[in-house]
Amino acid sequence: MSAAAFRSAVEAGDLGAAHELFAQDIVFHSPITFHPFIGRETVTRLLGLVEQTFEDFRYTDDLQVDGAHALIFRASVEGRELEGIDLLRFDEDGLIADFTVMLRPLSGLMPFAQAMGEKVAQAGLQTTRV
Repeated sequence: MSAAAFRSAVEAGDLGAAHELFAQDIVFHSPITFHPFIGRETVTRLLGLVEQTFEDFRYTDDLQVDGAHALIFRASVEGRELEGIDLLRFDEDGLIADFTVMLRPLSGLMPFAQAMGEKVAQAGLQTTRV
């Protein structure tokens, strides 16, 4: 498994393929909540909501360091530009075990946070304290 496989799945809009790259107990650190989301099913559902929220999503760069891979992206929400990083850390089986998303600037993060907050609540997804 690799960050390239995850990138390909996301770019193809293939949540099923992305799901297969996640460890069962994946920890997802959201840019809008302090506590993470945990578990393969939860993170897959969450990414589906993100996919519905982002407009014109595209990866622009790809960086790798020991034990981590960063995929840099651009998107917009309600006409406001965003730039972000998907920081992926893999387990010994090559599955994504830790997934952190960072976004900027605040002018784009705020409408994203509002839209995602509503969708996450409607979906019944909750963060977990660890």
